[in-house]
Amino acid sequence: MTDKIIFERKVNYYETDKMGIVHHSNYIRYMEEARIDFLEKAGISYIGMEQMGIQIPVLSVTAEYKIPLKFGDVFKIECSVKKFNGVKFEIAYKFYKDDVLTSTAESSHCFVGEGFKPIRIKKYNPAVYDKFIEYMEEK
Repeated sequence: MTDKIIFERKVNYYETDKMGIVHHSNYIRYMEEARIDFLEKAGISYIGMEQMGIQIPVLSVTAEYKIPLKFGDVFKIECSVKKFNGVKFEIAYKFYKDDVLTSTAESSHCFVGEGFKPIRIKKYNPAVYDKFIEYMEEK
């Protein structure tokens, strides 16, 4: 597998709740930010794919919270491709603060084209297919 791609961010005050911890809904935003960063760093242009008429909707999201993040915390998210079959894929996320695992999450997606119909990415963009294979956790 290729080197890990890491996304780093700081918790903003408005992302916390009355208990002073990051509200769970923000993890979905963090995952999206990390996923787009991951794709860009892996050489996959999200904007370029959309310009080609390819979109990547979210099919599902799961998360497990182990240690809460709080205002001002700097955290990192390690992303990897967990599953990929050319049409659907899953991204795994590991959240760390000070090298301590705070949360894990996964999101599943598919590639769709015109009419929001699923497509095989290898046919539309073989380079994107190859990058997903390169960044899979296990081949």
